[in-house]
Amino acid sequence: MQIKLHRWAGEDSSRRFGDLFNLVYDPAFLVHAWERVASNIGARTPGIDRATVAQIETWIGVEAFLGRIRDSLKSGEFEPVEARQMMIPKAGGKLRKLGIPTVADRVVQASLKAVLEPIFEADFLPCS
Repeated sequence: MQIKLHRWAGEDSSRRFGDLFNLVYDPAFLVHAWERVASNIGARTPGIDRATVAQIETWIGVEAFLGRIRDSLKSGEFEPVEARQMMIPKAGGKLRKLGIPTVADRVVQASLKAVLEPIFEADFLPCS
């Protein structure tokens, strides 16, 4: 589907994509998003809800977890949760804030990225 989105965006720069939200909660996109989130180094880092990818896999199960996300997105009830803030050191001894979203928020973000990226990438030159 990403290849189709990229092709459609490249063929007609004035094309409007009016129904992309259905793709965001499409089971295939959510599974792909889960795989990206679960394979990331940050999978071990909990958000404000203290849940990690490993805990979700063990306690809830990936299928049930993604089903809940899908249902809440589809119904319009999904709301991202406040990110957990940590202070991390910078060069020179200063600190900077780092926001750590929940696993559910990361999955939704990854799904959105998977839908939107091929459309916007079509506008870039190959050298970009």
